[in-house]
Amino acid sequence: MIEIKNLTKTIAGNKILDDVNFSVQKGEILGFLGPNGAGKTTTMKIITSFWSPSSGSVTIDGLDSENDSLAVRQKIGYLPEMVPLYEDMKVREYLKFAGEMRGLAKKELADRISYVIEACSLEKVLEKTIDELSKGYRQRVGLAQAIIGSPEVLILDEPTTGLDPNQIAEIRELIKKIGQEKTVIFSTHILAEAAAVCDRVIIINRGKIVGEGSPAELAKKAGAKEIIYLKTDGPKENVLEVLQKIIGVIRAEVKDQSGDGVGYEIESDGADLRSAITQVVVANNWNILEISKSKANLEDVFRELTK
Repeated sequence: MIEIKNLTKTIAGNKILDDVNFSVQKGEILGFLGPNGAGKTTTMKIITSFWSPSSGSVTIDGLDSENDSLAVRQKIGYLPEMVPLYEDMKVREYLKFAGEMRGLAKKELADRISYVIEACSLEKVLEKTIDELSKGYRQRVGLAQAIIGSPEVLILDEPTTGLDPNQIAEIRELIKKIGQEKTVIFSTHILAEAAAVCDRVIIINRGKIVGEGSPAELAKKAGAKEIIYLKTDGPKENVLEVLQKIIGVIRAEVKDQSGDGVGYEIESDGADLRSAITQVVVANNWNILEISKSKANLEDVFRELTK
């Protein structure tokens, strides 16, 4: 559905994207992850024909984003990071305007307005002007305009910004529902969100793709290291010193400091080091308040690939 080949973008002598290549299939939800300034928003602006690439190409359903930009934009619903809304319009009025701009006929427009009102939970604010809305409601109105035309491709830049946990859960379910039939690309800094929603994840850093695959595949590629959490009442500096000396420990650092002890995150080379850690703690006459083990998750992979 979407093919991106050798995509490069240079602005004022700075290479923002450097030979980026990836594809997205119809019915796939792709998460686009990366630290601030990595090139996520630039990529999305080029996909939507908002910006032109310095070199390389983007095709959507066989259409070139530069040579066939109008046809490409007709296939796309776009929610930018900063949602541009007409603040003097009422919500219902704005949705009608957005649908008309999409060329929806009268009956279809009424049906689509009803759909996005329910899907984005806008019932309570329909007669309010947009400048009266909270940030969360503005975000929902922005998402509603992105999907009102039932686009084949949905590009969402940080779609859950400003939403409360219940709203985030609702938007996640909506994205998954849309992704059953449409192609969805969305960027997020909430790594748990990407793991919960995405079929596949791309991690970009300094304009280059540094990781690609399902969250489980990325963890495996990154070594699928064991992560051990330890909470003890021993002196912080002493505990860190002895943990870092244990054979097989790659990293040991303070995770949290609350209550009676200090929590540590310990990364191993794949071995289960709980027994060795327990012996060291007991030998130093410290108390173990908590100890547990988990595999590397998407947050660990993200940190490993973008450091």
